This record gives sequence, structure tokens and C-alpha cells, in this order.
Amino acid sequence: MLIFPAIDIIDGKPVRLYKGDFATAEQVADDALETAERFVKAGAAWVHMVDLDGSVQKKRVNHRTFVDVANQTALKVEIGGGIRTMNDIDYYANHGISRVILGSVALKNPELVREAVTEYGDLIAVGIDAKHGFVATEGWTEGSTTHFIDLAKQMEDMGVSTIIYTDISKDGTLSGPNVAQLTELNAAVSCDITASGGVTNIGDIITLRDNGLYGAICGKSIYKGTLDLKEAVEVCRI
Repeated sequence: MLIFPAIDIIDGKPVRLYKGDFATAEQVADDALETAERFVKAGAAWVHMVDLDGSVQKKRVNHRTFVDVANQTALKVEIGGGIRTMNDIDYYANHGISRVILGSVALKNPELVREAVTEYGDLIAVGIDAKHGFVATEGWTEGSTTHFIDLAKQMEDMGVSTIIYTDISKDGTLSGPNVAQLTELNAAVSCDITASGGVTNIGDIITLRDNGLYGAICGKSIYKGTLDLKEAVEVCRI
């Protein structure tokens, strides 16, 4: 299983949120590049980055930060937030980003997903964020009546190979991941499933690993010190 340490960006600075609420934004580091270099030293191969400003403004905002991390560190970068057009995807694909995550558009403009997968294949992932099992969009500010499994199956049919699943009620809470929903999703589709939200300690990592998940995103647990990134990476090599 892959470990994806997370760097969420507002105004160019790394922050963490509680359950996706922007009012709870807490700066957790001074600089994204320095943070990324610490992840490299801990043995991480990937970093999960989110343009929180972009997710609200529906456009690329902090793209230079992500490109700097991709081009100035040894990490592979997956990026989500504010990606609404093929131009956005082209920009990241042509500036060293290893994976582009389509979120809100997967529900609102699925034809963009189809076009992107046709053009870029495995470079494209879909982020499915849900509250009480139903998909939320636009930086988690809008709900829907679409069940997360139904959207996942639709994305699978379009050729999407990687899905990042976030239970919003768990995100930033250090209360453990929603293993039941993650295993349900993993069984429902053939896509690689990355767990996001609630990862707290090494026990959570082992549980996700043993349930056959492709990856786990770890944010607040690393910054708060409840999870040692180096240990998590090593455990997942077993």
C-alpha cells in the first residue's frame, strides 16, 4: 500500500481543515517545499496536494506551489482542487504532475472525465468525497443525492483506474478512517482505492493495508505527531 502524506494549500501555505470547514483552517507548516523535503527523508514516494483556494474559486490558484514541489523534490505529486477544464489538466500534465484528481466535475461534468481519461489514461484519478454516503462537491460546500458507490461505478465504466475516497465526517478528526465504506467501495469496483480522512495512527495504516487498499492519505496525523510517516511507509512495504 502506498502512503500519501498530504499538503493542503491556502494562500500558498500548508494548512489542515476539520471536516472540510474553511473556518477551521490551521497553518501546519511554513513552506510546502520544506515540508515535502521532510516527507522525502521519511521515505515517501508520493505527496497528495490540494488547492483549497482553487476548490472554492473553481480555477487553478496555487498551481505554482504544486509545480515547484514536483520539479524540485523527488516526490511524485498528485494534485486536486480547482481543476475544471482540459486546459487545467493539460497544464499539470505538462508541468511534471504525476496524477491529476478530478473531483466536483466527476459528478457535474462526467464527459470531461471521459475526455481526460481518453487523453491521459492513468494520469487521471477521481476524488469522491461523501457525507453520510452521498457525494459532496465544490470544496464540500454542496451536497447531492448521488451515492458514492454509484458514482464510482460510473467512473469505472469511463476507464478511471484510481479513486480517492474521502468520508468528510472523518476528515481532519483523527478518529479513524471509515473502513466499512472503504472496503465496500474496494469490493464494488476494480479501481485502485485510496483512503482519505480520519487516519490517526499506525494501527489505521495496518488495517487499511490488510483490507487491500491501494493507498492511504495522511495529513493531520503526521502534523500532530500521532503517526510517524517513516514507520507508516516501512509497514506498507511488508
